[in-house]
Amino acid sequence: MLKIKIAILFITIAGCWSATKAQDTVRYTGNTVANVDYHNGRLSPVIGVHSMQIFRANREHPDQADGFGFTYNHQPMLAYWNNTFYVEYLSDKVGESVPPGQTLLITSKDGATWSKPTVVFPQYKIPDGTTKEDHPGVAKDLYAVMHQRMGFYTAKSKRLLVLGFYGICLDAHDDPNDGQGIGRVIREVYPSGKFGPIYFIHYNPKWNEQNTSYPFYKTSKDKGFVQACDELMANPLMMMQWQEETDRKDPLIPLHKDYKAFNFYHLPDGRVVGLWKYALTAISTDNGKTWPANASRAPRFVTSNAKIWGQRTSDGKYATVYNPSEFRWPLGISVSQDGLNYTNLLLVNGEIPTMRYGGNYKSYGPQYTRGIEEGNGVPPDGKLWVTYSMNKEDIWVSSIPVPITDVTLEQANEVFNDLPAGKELEKWNTYSSLWAPVNIDKAPDGTRVLALKDWDKFDYAKAERIVPESKKLIADFTIIPAQNNTGMLDIEVQNASGDAALRLTFDSTGVFKAKTGYRSKNMLKYTANTPYHISIKLNTDTRFYTVNVNGKDVLTALFFAPVLNVNRVVFRTGDIRRFPYADTPTDQDYDQPKAGESVTPAAFYITSFKTSGY
Repeated sequence: MLKIKIAILFITIAGCWSATKAQDTVRYTGNTVANVDYHNGRLSPVIGVHSMQIFRANREHPDQADGFGFTYNHQPMLAYWNNTFYVEYLSDKVGESVPPGQTLLITSKDGATWSKPTVVFPQYKIPDGTTKEDHPGVAKDLYAVMHQRMGFYTAKSKRLLVLGFYGICLDAHDDPNDGQGIGRVIREVYPSGKFGPIYFIHYNPKWNEQNTSYPFYKTSKDKGFVQACDELMANPLMMMQWQEETDRKDPLIPLHKDYKAFNFYHLPDGRVVGLWKYALTAISTDNGKTWPANASRAPRFVTSNAKIWGQRTSDGKYATVYNPSEFRWPLGISVSQDGLNYTNLLLVNGEIPTMRYGGNYKSYGPQYTRGIEEGNGVPPDGKLWVTYSMNKEDIWVSSIPVPITDVTLEQANEVFNDLPAGKELEKWNTYSSLWAPVNIDKAPDGTRVLALKDWDKFDYAKAERIVPESKKLIADFTIIPAQNNTGMLDIEVQNASGDAALRLTFDSTGVFKAKTGYRSKNMLKYTANTPYHISIKLNTDTRFYTVNVNGKDVLTALFFAPVLNVNRVVFRTGDIRRFPYADTPTDQDYDQPKAGESVTPAAFYITSFKTSGY
């Protein structure tokens, strides 16, 4: 009997140990999944996210972009140093891994206004006659392409180092991070904003000081710079980010596996969570020096071969930002209390503008997201900042308020001119491109307003206000259209999944109309620079709503689509988009007509926005 009891106890303990080990990994325990038939995945948005385009490609007018007209722009990295945001991204002329390539840097003091790109690692000529093992072709008049999984390192001495990698692609389907590239380059960013000299910090096999164009970092007379480089290479968590580009047997790399795009964060007990593409994950107990022999797929995480970003947030919780689908849309976020169990799935950016320029391996959507790595700065606003490329064409950033939530219990009550400067849009979600900006601006009479402007025929400006979920809602707002002969503004009332119940439109012909099923109902003619105070009173049970303009009821109608509840009002300067979709061909090999040209500007000023139940 005693032996049986001991055996039962042993089995119980073993079972508990196995259950504990099974739980000791990153996993998703929520019940929300993304629907890729919608660009937003039908996910509920995090309140207060501001998404901003900081670089817009333009081949026809390079002076309005990077000065080169390169249209493949991807793989951005982010740091915050010396009270400045830094975004590094790589750029190829037309398509992925098609030379020439280079790496650029964009900066911002406030996260709202961004500089023009500056080349930090220029185009690099590959010696003629260069070949690669197991790949056909010989380099002739060939330039490198850049490929790096690590962008920045802030040394203990507070020096900021920026890094890049020169890879070799002998043709459009060659791999720049196959371990046969040239090597990794590095330079210092000075507090003045200027850059130090470029050095190689690490060579791949066959490359050295004699056959490369920049000196080895050890030759620098700046001892502090050399010390910072040595410190970087002594950090195994930094070296894990070099894994793909270096030689596959490089002793600097702690784990020699074909895992891609390493990202990490620390748990409260000091262990390190590693994340890779395909939601592969593992835990290191010695700060990244050693790892389990094999990473495992994070249970119930849905993501494909785009990057996943994880970090601790300013409220002590954790967040992962990634594409929760087999496509590169939407851009979602999941939150965890302990850094292991992620319990929800919300929306960061659910937009896909038109891809203006076709090219090699140009995927649709907001993708390859990266935040600020541990040690690379902490913005004073406490927000979670991420950067990503859109369509592998333009570069974006999003600021995500902390704590991360999609629910509010307060109705809106905003007169923008009366709110504290800089605080006006704290509760608003904005999608703002360089040619379709959303910001606080001045109306013609000088008062501060929420302005949506648009001269981009391939994108739009969007602002949305999330309010308490309601069956009965009154939304009051005043809009001043700056014109009545161009542009448009849609106004939608939506539910938490982004389904619109009703849509009102200031169209380009001077008509204010409503969508009523297949057709539209004209409510009135509008004039430029005239305030229109609009009140929408709706009931989701009856599906009826009434529109009142300047004190007069102009429409009572049924929703064009049923919803059970509503929780947001959306203002958008363009039609809803449904392309691309799940069955869209993977690669776009064509350019849009007049892709670099603008259209006649339009502007709409919102002076106030208020909601209430009834």
